[in-house]
Amino acid sequence: MSRMYVPDGIAEAQAMSRVTRMGIGAHQDDLEIFAYHGIAACYESEDEWFAGVTVTDGGGSARVGPYQDFTDEEMKAKRVAEQNEAARLGRYALQVQLGVPSSQVKDHESSRALVDDLEALLRSCSPRVLYLHNPADKHDTHIAVLSRCLEALRRLPPALHPEAVYGCEVWRDLDWLDDGRKIALPVDAYPDLARQLIEVFDSQVAGGKDYVAAALGRRFANATFFQSHSVDTAKALTFAMDLKPLLAEHAPSPADYVKGFIDHFKMDTLQRIERFAAK
Repeated sequence: MSRMYVPDGIAEAQAMSRVTRMGIGAHQDDLEIFAYHGIAACYESEDEWFAGVTVTDGGGSARVGPYQDFTDEEMKAKRVAEQNEAARLGRYALQVQLGVPSSQVKDHESSRALVDDLEALLRSCSPRVLYLHNPADKHDTHIAVLSRCLEALRRLPPALHPEAVYGCEVWRDLDWLDDGRKIALPVDAYPDLARQLIEVFDSQVAGGKDYVAAALGRRFANATFFQSHSVDTAKALTFAMDLKPLLAEHAPSPADYVKGFIDHFKMDTLQRIERFAAK
């Protein structure tokens, strides 16, 4: 069941009409990890507004500590509340939670209604910049959500396509991408907010995964190790893959598209080794 939360309380139609950036994530807390670039760009802006869309219902989460006796319904409610609190803290234009079970997202036939909902949201909000999971992620639900998003985007006429579509890091980083094809998104603005937006998901952090240290640490590491022969221009970066080519009329499949990046990585790595190897 879809739920929309508008932190500043204006009408839903008005909230959707002001959106300029949108993130569509599989789980509660994904957006705050991979789409912080968009959240920060909108945080104190009068002209930019971020919309969050969370696809799954939050069921099936690991439960330890204070949450170990939670039922599925209690955990779902907790995760919905955490995601809405993140939207409040981050001053989102709106937060939509579609509440679809992961098993349904992964099944092409069962997810037809989800694709319809995603298409409707994209049409209503018409974001200029869109943040998605990347097709080299190793989490099955993330890849399934990305696939549904691409289906929805391909239904739109080109005039309604976002100007930029970023495939972002969660369950596999994108450091391996060639620097020339890697999109480096600065995320060092509002460091306190960056931390708070992940800390708010206590049901996950208290469950034995220190997502705060991991997500922030990756951003700092990306900035430091991005360029070996130049001074850092940002203190924190997230990396993204350009997904806009997947919306072209004769676009490659996501698998073929990623294969091109992997082949280039393989070639670049082996050539560097061979260049300096003893003869």
